[in-house]
Amino acid sequence: MSATSSSPTATRIQPFRQRLERLLALADVRIDGDRDWDLRMHDPRLPTRLLAQGSLGLGESYMDGWWDARSLDGLLYRLLDARIDERVRGFAAVLDGLRAQLFNLQSRSRSFVVGERHYDLGNDLYAAMLGERLVYSCGYWRHAHTLDEAQEAKLDLVCRKLGLKPGMRVLDIGCGWGEALKFAAERYGVSGVGVTVSGEQAAFARSLCAGLPIEIRVQDYRELDERFDRIFSIGMFEHVGVKNYRRYFDVARKCLADDGLFLLHSIGNNVSQRHTDPWIARYIFPNSMLPSAAQIARAVEGLFVIEDWHGFGPDYDRTLQAWRANIEAAWQDLPAYDERFRRMWRFYLSGSMASFRARRIQLWQAVLSPRGLRGGYDAPR
Repeated sequence: MSATSSSPTATRIQPFRQRLERLLALADVRIDGDRDWDLRMHDPRLPTRLLAQGSLGLGESYMDGWWDARSLDGLLYRLLDARIDERVRGFAAVLDGLRAQLFNLQSRSRSFVVGERHYDLGNDLYAAMLGERLVYSCGYWRHAHTLDEAQEAKLDLVCRKLGLKPGMRVLDIGCGWGEALKFAAERYGVSGVGVTVSGEQAAFARSLCAGLPIEIRVQDYRELDERFDRIFSIGMFEHVGVKNYRRYFDVARKCLADDGLFLLHSIGNNVSQRHTDPWIARYIFPNSMLPSAAQIARAVEGLFVIEDWHGFGPDYDRTLQAWRANIEAAWQDLPAYDERFRRMWRFYLSGSMASFRARRIQLWQAVLSPRGLRGGYDAPR
């Protein structure tokens, strides 16, 4: 039975609703307002849950159908832009921070968890969402008008920044479904090796790259020990973890020719942290975290020279909008994913859009060389 305005339950929760209303007002959001970004509450217990659980409660209660908004990304953008998340952290954030301090959440034994729980969800899901090219990272929209154009432009940008030439041997750390290596082999005449922790991705990549001089492995990056002319890593560093950053760059340096180049493409955080958002950790990317510029710089010190640092975070908002449009149009053809999963996925994409729109997180491409390029580096754009 739902609570009414005169019931004991309503009386108990009224102070929590009032507190929540005051917090939301800081972001110009109203409960049951008539604007697209206003929060429409379906369960009167929502204020108590949000105030107690923070971001975890916000995401889980949306999955449970306790609230909606006509513009979900619009609502979440206002909350993030007003930094409401910093005022209501929830106990889960404290626990996650403690776990990150005590344990290496991205150890070799845990490295395959994200592959099993996220990237192995189903190639049908990602094929429906990502477009013609199965590229699960930010597109480059400088001259692009469609998602597929933006992803092709990003792949070509990576190849141009690395100065790829026929005959070079290339390593892709976190190769996904193989699109980047396929593009590099077909357009620039290179051979290569791609490693991933996802069996589903590896199987697809091997089929995609059939007939090309490309080897796809299910392998942790820490097991690599061979030389390459160039290395790139697109959208994988978010799974490495701060306790392993130095090891990651040690491996890359060991595998890179002395006159080689390494391109790192990663989402980044404005501040140094040691764990990710509790809801993201539980439902989307287990054992993940976003690096700060300072954390990356410390990890490469003495190993690489930073030749170029290119940020285009707003492009990720546009990329995510295209992914959301694709998946929303495709749900009817994906019956294996129930309504709760769909709401989870919708919250994930919309929250990511909001984070980039509010400039709370960034997208970086860094080009690194082992010894510094004589005469400098002329960065393509």
